[in-house]
Amino acid sequence: MLSLIKELCCLDGVSSAEDAVREFIRAKAEPYADWTRTDVMGNLIVFKKGERATGHKLMLTAHMDEVGFIINDITDDGYLKFAAVGGLDRRVVIGKKVRIGDKKVPGVVGLKAYHLVTAEEEKTVPKLDDMYIDIGAKDREAAEALVALGDLAAFESDAVEFGDGMLKAKAIDDRVGCAVMLRLIQQDLPMDCLFVFSAQEEVGTRGAFGAAFSFTPEIALVLEGTTAADLPGTAAHKRVAAPGKGPVLSFMDGGTAYDRELFELLRRLAQENGIPWQTKDYISGGNDASAIQRTKAGVRVAAVSAPVRYLHTPSSVASIRDFGHMYTLTRKFIEAIAASSNQ
Repeated sequence: MLSLIKELCCLDGVSSAEDAVREFIRAKAEPYADWTRTDVMGNLIVFKKGERATGHKLMLTAHMDEVGFIINDITDDGYLKFAAVGGLDRRVVIGKKVRIGDKKVPGVVGLKAYHLVTAEEEKTVPKLDDMYIDIGAKDREAAEALVALGDLAAFESDAVEFGDGMLKAKAIDDRVGCAVMLRLIQQDLPMDCLFVFSAQEEVGTRGAFGAAFSFTPEIALVLEGTTAADLPGTAAHKRVAAPGKGPVLSFMDGGTAYDRELFELLRRLAQENGIPWQTKDYISGGNDASAIQRTKAGVRVAAVSAPVRYLHTPSSVASIRDFGHMYTLTRKFIEAIAASSNQ
């Protein structure tokens, strides 16, 4: 599964432009699926029959999109001005390489030269309005030949193993969830499963709401990447989670109070099968569960997440061991729901 995660992380899929990721996943899933479709939001929906016919009772979801930038102006000098797409930390943007639009035009995020920074400016984090993307164009006309307003830019980053079983890449959030679902699609399942590779999660969980509204599952399991803040100088109660200590089982985050019975089921399955697990030490963030839970009369939701350091940067870091444990726990969850459906 690691090679699959690496391939997925190297694809560009800024929110609303998940095309490359979606087509990659579709090609991998179609030989094993009963049907696939893309809805108006850009979600890729895959249905796979299992040993027990349960229809759309269980939905699993992982989002395809990643954070990035949208070009909103081109200066007379040929520089690109931009706004954030999704939650970006301004502190990590300066000097980063990006790829812009379908042409994958290379660029770098620039800022006023350091020797021109005032003492007061040095104390603050520059605003995105003060930054620009340099594509090496000599003027506006040269830049417009390569880039158009509204083009999206993604971080340029490779996927590298390092240290004690760690992976560095962009978009681990949430290509790890996509990889887990793909691996499940490629295997026999104990019950029917609806897999939603959702669009536009990073800009307000927009895709997942439409998918859940269309199919109205009884239970939804969200597979995600979540914040790890196990860093020096961080108070213990704010470290959230730590890579290498197993998948994160969520009982609550900034957008969802999760179904208690499903949370306890996941915890029991982890303990019975020797799967390390952890919960969040800090209530923050959110994911597709917040949109799914509120659909129609409501949906029971649970979440299994891989803890990821430096989320929403071109150099996110996660433990490879957690990926395998995330897959195993998800498989056990499907088996448990199938068993309960037989009763």
